[in-house]
Amino acid sequence: MSEWRELELGRGLRVKHGWAFKGEHFRDSGEQIVLTPGNFHDGGGFKPKNGTEKFYDGAYPEQFLLKRGDVVTAMTEQAQGLLGSTATIPSDETFLHNQRIGLVEITDPEVLDLRYVYHLMNAPVVRRQLQATATGSKVRHTAPERIQDVRVAVPDIPTQQVIAEVLDTVDDLIENNRRRVAVLEEMARAIYREWFVQFRYPGHEDVPLVDSALGPIPEGWIAGTVGDALELKYGKALKADARRGGEVAVVSSAGLVGWHDESIVGGPAIVVGRKGNVGSVHWIDGPCWPIDTAYYVATRLPLRFVVEQLRRTEFTNTHAAVPGLSREGAYARPFLIPPNDLLDNYQGTVDPLGTEASALARQSDSLVSLRDLLLPKLVTGQIDVSALDLDALVQEGVGS
Repeated sequence: MSEWRELELGRGLRVKHGWAFKGEHFRDSGEQIVLTPGNFHDGGGFKPKNGTEKFYDGAYPEQFLLKRGDVVTAMTEQAQGLLGSTATIPSDETFLHNQRIGLVEITDPEVLDLRYVYHLMNAPVVRRQLQATATGSKVRHTAPERIQDVRVAVPDIPTQQVIAEVLDTVDDLIENNRRRVAVLEEMARAIYREWFVQFRYPGHEDVPLVDSALGPIPEGWIAGTVGDALELKYGKALKADARRGGEVAVVSSAGLVGWHDESIVGGPAIVVGRKGNVGSVHWIDGPCWPIDTAYYVATRLPLRFVVEQLRRTEFTNTHAAVPGLSREGAYARPFLIPPNDLLDNYQGTVDPLGTEASALARQSDSLVSLRDLLLPKLVTGQIDVSALDLDALVQEGVGS
């Protein structure tokens, strides 16, 4: 096993500030995206923003155009637990180095390996030190100098590279599953758009369009409201210190916020944001506990149709101080209701896609747990990487 030595990260790397991109040049579309803390997963890794990116069309210094493989870290805690989350840039000439992001560069390759540093900075041994030295009360911040001052024990370069290769392998499996899930979900949405937005469903050639309150719709379809199609039931408060852990998802208007051992609604379930993230729509595969910032859906219609229809529904805030969605306001929103036989056909068509996506998501969750178990032990020398049987661990992880 390699000998480990203690040092400050600044002995082998430096962290560089990004540039203050000007808001007047931000656009909703374009070629180059301004990187933000929203592009980081809490546990580390790059997170696409899927349609909410801010593109930039102004001039900027060339050195702030990132390249594939660059390692960047979040220096502002935009959401709890995000401070110090570190990611790898996935493509060339796409992402711009914003001022709230630190670019990690190796200054002594005989001391630190960049891929090892990527994993090391996502480990608790580094993240805890960044939290302890961060400034700010509501929004926490760190700085390049504080990151460079972090003290860690590291092995020699060959051992660092082997550790990084092991963790990269697990990360690649996780990312591959995430990509496959995204493809399956887009396939289901494409079928929904084809059938229920463009009205090119099986047998549409024989059904005329008729006028309705929602515009021309196929004959026999109902131009109804959300209240005609479903009931929004109130979630129930469950404080963080009362969540006992388990396999039941605790869901707020922002999405998954924890785990519990008791459920309010069996899965699959649809949760709609009531306070804060007004009208957000979340699909939950298993049993869940929606808390009091959210509603959950009760309906006789197929859930996979309902979730896509709700995602296209424009909900409006009905509260002044804290954003909120009233049930009465939600119930009044338009909601197109096709015939039951077509809905059953759609459910049967997309259910296999959803089932496969759910299985892949569960595999990813298991792999994330494996990665989170291995990461702190590998980068602190608690596990001898030379004695690690990764294939067996992965098979055990995805099969659990």
